[in-house]
Amino acid sequence: MSELTTQELIGALQRLQQNLSRVIQTQPHNLKLLLVTLLCRGHLLLEDAPGLGKTTLARALAQSLQLRMKRLQCTPDLMPSDITGISVYNSEEHKFHFMPGPVFSNVLLADEINRATPRTQSALLEAMAEGTVTADRKTYQLPNPFMVLATQNPVEFSGTYPLPEAQLDRFFMRISLGYPDEQQEVAMLLAQQSGHPLDKLQAVMTEQQLLALQAMVEKVTLNEAMVRYISQLVRATREHKQVRLGASPRGSLALMRAARAMAILSGKKTVTPEFVRPLLEPVLAHRLIFRDAMLQQPAARAEFWQQIIASVAVPDFPAAVAG
Repeated sequence: MSELTTQELIGALQRLQQNLSRVIQTQPHNLKLLLVTLLCRGHLLLEDAPGLGKTTLARALAQSLQLRMKRLQCTPDLMPSDITGISVYNSEEHKFHFMPGPVFSNVLLADEINRATPRTQSALLEAMAEGTVTADRKTYQLPNPFMVLATQNPVEFSGTYPLPEAQLDRFFMRISLGYPDEQQEVAMLLAQQSGHPLDKLQAVMTEQQLLALQAMVEKVTLNEAMVRYISQLVRATREHKQVRLGASPRGSLALMRAARAMAILSGKKTVTPEFVRPLLEPVLAHRLIFRDAMLQQPAARAEFWQQIIASVAVPDFPAAVAG
């Protein structure tokens, strides 16, 4: 890949971030986390109250990338076939034809995923894990790229089915957009006086550019000291006295890939510790089971992650290598 091509791809990535910020008023770090998940071919769990822009975010992402998006409203009566698709009998041809479900899209918004039954949730698990769907003993390949944006309300639990650990572990990250601050909310209101910003949103990246950026992530280098640093941070979650179940090796791999993507977003070719630390909570928190319910509180959670960071020595990283 030539240097010019790399610069073009990084420029397209920057334009994508700017495009999303025109539509969604949230902290810039949240948009970075979304893009990191996208570059790592991951799936994102958005845990927020209603009305904070989760659906708008999914639409803005698909529109900016010229990708197909489908929205799935999860309810207790939703069947697995409502996600994957069904086989319909053609009386003229005397055979069944498979009718693809909404999962056959590039961006799938699974709204209120915890309102779907465990059986239906598991139908989504294969798609997220394997990029395929099995129906009537046949396996169908999903489009590439493919990303699931799933939402759940962290406040309302009545009539819900909590996602099991195996399902949570399939999400690359879990984030919360949160409420906008006063300046962001005023900007949102001003922007929507004469229509929705989505109506004017232009595509800024092609599918080919996205796939090339995803391939770039694998070329970002980590030395052994950085790999060991990531491993020790993850292992610290398993050994902490307030954790009943620590992060799995899948969490280690996700953290390493996320750090590579964060380096690309920052215009760097190598991973350094400052790219890893901000990723700990969004990449690992949903993979942990805590002993103390108090760790669900933001202040206690922040202190927990500071303890994890402080427990691991930062490796020496020469400035020449860091550039």
